Amino acid sequence: MTENVWGYRETSARPQGVDLIGFKVEAVDGAIGKVDKHSDEADFAYIVVDTGPWIFGKEVLLPAGTVSRIDVEDERIYVDRTKEQIKNAPEFHRDKHLRDEAYHTEIGAYYGIGGPFGGSRF
Repeated sequence: MTENVWGYRETSARPQGVDLIGFKVEAVDGAIGKVDKHSDEADFAYIVVDTGPWIFGKEVLLPAGTVSRIDVEDERIYVDRTKEQIKNAPEFHRDKHLRDEAYHTEIGAYYGIGGPFGGSRF
């Protein structure tokens, strides 16, 4: 368990050097889209998911700590959140939020310690 929502869990099997762009993303209750961008930056790893028609073509930013498992062979990333939890996350606008520290704090709180899920799930 880790308190850093921005770091991949050891159990996620995050392969080093593998480009995750294009991988399909699965919530616990179904598909939510595909990876459009990702970062492995220390203390700020994340995936940006293009949701396509699921939520009207918007993108969502998911901290790496939400990733429960990565299947390289099947090119799928599994996250431990429901579609509803992801849909209700603070809205993401790439041009505005990608490097916005206040937004990162808000997302970290939503998905991590002190978030709406009763504390850390990592």
